[in-house]
Amino acid sequence: MIATSVTTPAPPLAARAQFERRAPRALARRAAVRVRPASRGAIRAPGPIRVFAAESRGEVTLLDYGAGNVRSVRNAIQALGFTVKSVDDPAGIAAADKLIFPGVGAYGSAMDVLTSRGLVDPIKDYVASGKPFMGVCLGLQLLFDGSEESGGVEGLGIIPGVVGKFRGDGLVVPHIGWNTLDFKRDTGLMADVPPGDRLYFVHSYRATPDVANEDWVLATCEYGGEFIAAVQKGEVMACQFHPEKSGEKGLSIFRNFLEGDTEERGAGRAKTKLAADTDDLGLAKRVIACLDVRSNDAGDLVVTKGDSYDVREKDDGNDVRNLGKPVELAGKYFKQGADEVAFLNITGYRDLPLTDAPMLEVLRRSSETVFVPLTVGGGIRDFTDSNGVSYTALEVAAAYFKAGADKVSIGSDAVYVAEQYYANDKKKDGCTSIEQISERYGVQAMVVSIDPRRAYVADPSETKNRCIKTSRPGPNGEEYVWFQCTVKGGREGRDIGAYELAIAMEDLGCGEILLNCIDEDGQGNGFDHELVGLVADAVTIPVIASSGAGEPKHFTDVFNATKCSAALAAGIFHRGEVDISEVKDHMKGGKIPTNEFRSVL
Repeated sequence: MIATSVTTPAPPLAARAQFERRAPRALARRAAVRVRPASRGAIRAPGPIRVFAAESRGEVTLLDYGAGNVRSVRNAIQALGFTVKSVDDPAGIAAADKLIFPGVGAYGSAMDVLTSRGLVDPIKDYVASGKPFMGVCLGLQLLFDGSEESGGVEGLGIIPGVVGKFRGDGLVVPHIGWNTLDFKRDTGLMADVPPGDRLYFVHSYRATPDVANEDWVLATCEYGGEFIAAVQKGEVMACQFHPEKSGEKGLSIFRNFLEGDTEERGAGRAKTKLAADTDDLGLAKRVIACLDVRSNDAGDLVVTKGDSYDVREKDDGNDVRNLGKPVELAGKYFKQGADEVAFLNITGYRDLPLTDAPMLEVLRRSSETVFVPLTVGGGIRDFTDSNGVSYTALEVAAAYFKAGADKVSIGSDAVYVAEQYYANDKKKDGCTSIEQISERYGVQAMVVSIDPRRAYVADPSETKNRCIKTSRPGPNGEEYVWFQCTVKGGREGRDIGAYELAIAMEDLGCGEILLNCIDEDGQGNGFDHELVGLVADAVTIPVIASSGAGEPKHFTDVFNATKCSAALAAGIFHRGEVDISEVKDHMKGGKIPTNEFRSVL
């Protein structure tokens, strides 16, 4: 539980003055922390990240204050052969020789935790000491004077500036996905990230460069205007993107920080947009591999895939269709270049999903080797178990985040929440699962999965829900269709449309819509462009198209026809009919912004 009583941090100007006084003393320490010499005069070609498993190459301290998925940062560091020491108190910070300050979630919640635990001044003191420091995502934003988020909150005051929300007509927010950088200075920190390559971002707020902070800015990114992607001054570094979720390029950034290979190298890579071979700059469209996971009749967790949500084999055995083991397939898709991996646990819960140890273990093990974002859905709602003990959806989500999830997805419960939202004249009370999870972990961590089917009508007046004139008439020649939301795995329809549900979820704090289609599920005919276009035009949060992919062309088609931010597939990948790299090759050929990534770990 987050403490609400906070103490007032030291004034921002005092924090900056303290840093400026002490930072020069750290320059003499650089040689002592360097493990390998820095190459000079040229950018190192990107190569395989060496994964070490035996003897530790050194220790790094990780500040674990409960801000989202810290496990992935820990796994990335350990994959590079370093030992991780997690701390959550002032003494642990003071004793650190290298400190990583991660963070995912809401600015105000994070500052509440830091102040209630007495960590604000120790962090400022550590940064001022000049010892190696690296902030990640929220760990960058908290270094600034403050943020507009959470109603306006004071930050650590180390870097001048106030973090503000992305703004722009038609701009999809959160900014989720793989985007390119514009390097302003050349340091060793990102020497392995070539011009035009992409790193993974997920955030709704950003800091902008100006005269007051230009001496900090290492790289910027473009999305609705220029914002700060990375900062560095001496041994103090931070990035808005997630190295631990950016594949081998991201791990190389951690490696350079851990090995002390981060010093200034001159102006060799400034303005690298001009040097990048590319019309392909900016935010890429994402390709997501989805694993529907459930228990088979023997009690084993398997990856399965249905036709219109029926996952049973058609033979006499009628067992759950088994397409592989979840951890192995997740690793396979990471190596093929998936931008994200989603686990949807479709097991029917009779009791509390917190007791679902196998699914939690799938997340833990996958996060050890899969260095792209992981989403998990299934059973995330308020529960009362068979012993009469009640648990909130927030507690269930917290267990998934702790196990390695970056985002959680809610399905049926979102439909019930939306029905109540409209029944209450769109009034919010902060008590729904959507509101609680987004308030604690940030809207970017909250996905709503919608399972609609086509409902045909002869005239729009026959339903209260948004209709469109369809190019695919109904069985009786009906020219209009609305998309009826379902619950309980598609078995029960409700009187609310996908359009209405998406609008309600955005207002309540959802950061992304996963848009399935029961009619197209498993058919291989392509995504339902009418459904995807309707929902993507209705909201300003990212929409993921799902259900119906049968070949690479279907991904290019849906990106050209709609405003969706990502497209997801399952069966064609599981059955080996299409490799993810084939999808991306087709997208590139169709001039779709595409993240080029193939793991060699």
